[in-house]
Parts: sequence; C-alpha cells; structure tokens
Amino acid sequence: MFNEKDIAQINRYKYYLRTERGINELSISFYLSDLEQFLTWAGKVVADIDCPDIIAYMSSLYDAPLESSSMARKRSSLKSFFDYLVENDYPTKVDFDRIPSIKLSRYVPDILSVDEMFHLLDSIEVESDLGIRNRAIIEFMYATGVRVSEMLNIGLGDLMFSQELIKVTGKGNKQRIIPINDTAIEWVNYYLKTARLNLKKDGITNIIFLNYNGKPMTRMGFWKVLQKVALEAGIAKKISPHTLRHSFASHLLEAGANLRIVQELLGHASIQTTEIYTHIDLKFIQEEHALYHPSNRRGK
Repeated sequence: MFNEKDIAQINRYKYYLRTERGINELSISFYLSDLEQFLTWAGKVVADIDCPDIIAYMSSLYDAPLESSSMARKRSSLKSFFDYLVENDYPTKVDFDRIPSIKLSRYVPDILSVDEMFHLLDSIEVESDLGIRNRAIIEFMYATGVRVSEMLNIGLGDLMFSQELIKVTGKGNKQRIIPINDTAIEWVNYYLKTARLNLKKDGITNIIFLNYNGKPMTRMGFWKVLQKVALEAGIAKKISPHTLRHSFASHLLEAGANLRIVQELLGHASIQTTEIYTHIDLKFIQEEHALYHPSNRRGK
C-alpha cells in the first residue's frame, strides 16, 4: 500500500512514539491507524502531501459526519506525524499552522437544581438498612462531588471526620483531600453505627458502602439504587451517578465558588474540563435575570 520509504518513516515514527514520547501501545495504535487511513485516502507518497490534502480530508470527515472529538483526534494524530518529520529534517510540504483547528462541541451535563437535589435526598426512606445506606451514599456524593468509582473504593481509613475531610484516590492513583459537610458526616456515621454493621454480617472489609450481601457495592449496583430513588422521588430528569457530581460542581459555582477551587475538588487535571460548568452557571444567571429583573415583569 505504501512505498518502502514511507514504510521506513512510519516505522521510525512508531519507534519515536514508544521510546522518546513514552506513549502506550494502545495510543500508538490509534496514532498509526489515523495516519494510515489518511495516507490511504490521499493516495500519495508522504513527501507529496500538502496542506490542501489534509484540509480536504478533514472536510470529508466533517461530511461523513464524524464527531468533532474524533475529528480533533485525527487532526492531532496527523499533526504529530508531520511535526515529527519537520523536527527530523524529513522533506514535507505540510505546515500545520495553516490547517484549521477543530472546534469541539462543549458537552453540558445534566444537573439537578438545588431544590430537586434536596427533594431527592429527603425522599429516601430510612426505615431499613438499605434505605439508611442509600441516604448516606447520596449525601456523601453530593457533599463531596466524588466520582462513583472513587466512592465505591472509600475505606474506613479515608474518613477524617474530626477534621471534616475525606481522602480520595482518583484517576492515576492520585490522592486528594476533600471537605465534607456536617449533614453528610452525620448520615455516614449513622450508617456506620447501624446499617453497615447489619449488612457486613460476619464479613471483614474496609470498604464503607456495602450491598445486601455484605460485599462492596458495584457501579451497576449503585446505578440501580439511584434509578430507584429518583423514581420514588418523582424526578423526571434522566439521572445517573455522574449527575450528582455535576450538580455538586454547578451548585458551587452558582453560589460563587472559584473555578480553580472546584477544579481541585473534582480532581480535574485541566481547568478546561471544569469549565464546562461555567456554561451551566451562565444558564443559571440568565434564568435568574429573566425571573427577577423588574424590566422582565413589565407589561408588554
């Protein structure tokens, strides 16, 4: 499919990604797959590829249509290869400064309003061990904004309730300390002293939140709990474990919290990830303006 010179260049590039860039094998496979798809589409040797070829290719992906995130990844793969050629003095006609960037669509997550969140919490029955556990979990998640995977792995040693803090192990095994409010502390403590003792039975585990068999809860198990609780509360919105995290972040911003503080609490490596919540915050501001500004209540 490719001439010997191009095959040699691609092999050297693969070696460069693995040894100098330290990229894992799965990511390398994506880089090379994107590159080979483009070269097959172009039908040219690498040295003859120019900027109009890449622009035409990206345009063809747009017409396919392809998600903007996938298009951005393919552009990034091609840029990585042609930047490598430039840095290593291989002849190329491509200057990526002349290739338009891909504007990513901003995903704005679903959230519950403050009133909906409080209604959800207050609607949970707490007459049974599972009900107490459910209230404790959802209070915990809304108070801390942790990911569901982080919540499922919280152990007894991660609770620092005397300081109103918890320790969380997030993505990449990175740890962070998060404040937790009095209400969540009270519910988790109540659960630990009552329902958890019954659920644990004779088992030995450090994990806090357990299922009815005394085993650590699973992601699917919590998803089912949340669906049941939302249905019983009459919440019409589509709700998932991440809805609690999104609600935590957007409610903080609505109340005036600093974006970088929210970034730290959520454990986001980049503030750009946290910025999706500023879109929610802006929507909230617009709604409040429409509701309360005197000019909006004047007669037409």
